[in-house]
Amino acid sequence: MWLPERHKKIIALLNERQRLTTETFALELGVSRETVRRDLIELAQTGKLNRIHGGAVPSSATPEPSYQVRTQLNREEKQSIARCAAPLLQRGCSCFIDAGSTTLALARELILHNDLQIITNSIEVARVLSHNARLDVMLLGGRLDGGVPAVFGEHTVAEIARFHVDLALISPVAVDAEHGAMSYAQHEAGVARAMLAHARTRILLADHHKLGQTSRMQVCPSNSIDLLVTNAEASAEQLAALRQSGVRDILRAP
Repeated sequence: MWLPERHKKIIALLNERQRLTTETFALELGVSRETVRRDLIELAQTGKLNRIHGGAVPSSATPEPSYQVRTQLNREEKQSIARCAAPLLQRGCSCFIDAGSTTLALARELILHNDLQIITNSIEVARVLSHNARLDVMLLGGRLDGGVPAVFGEHTVAEIARFHVDLALISPVAVDAEHGAMSYAQHEAGVARAMLAHARTRILLADHHKLGQTSRMQVCPSNSIDLLVTNAEASAEQLAALRQSGVRDILRAP
């Protein structure tokens, strides 16, 4: 495939899927990852796309901060949400936990818990919880993502569908009364959506910075959220709008 044809194909793939990894580009184009990296550098220099860690997004999109950066943002708020959410996991219950910085904070709060079955796509969540032999921790299979220590894709979603658990605990990018829970990346939204669909109770963990915000991919509408756990700084107006839009219950951490 000639260079101009590759560049045209790269832009077309991004417009269709919004975010792709270098490995996916290489598979789609039938070329090496090194060739793709050179192509992405050239296209980024001309403003035709934005490079992100492990891949690219369209030039019109504002890239989400990297996972490493997100784990350092609003740490106190995330810790307070995690402390508030941890007691929701009673002994004997089963749950999904997705790959987010707030759900990672939750995992650290669950270290002293007993008799829980936890199914996750997050390598970091699984690693943290593996230190407690009294927990039954299952790491889902799937394709590794270059920017997040987690697995995603069709295989991950298919494995999720084998289970029906008590709780799904999801940490979305944004929560908006009109648009519901949202994610930046299609593959992350797909995993979160599958977890919510196979749980009896759907719980979202989101600090006040995420409330009233939107992103690119809907995870679920507001009226599919059973419980939103947020922090004390969330405004009464934002919470009232979310309740009116169908969020069944809201727990605000002290």
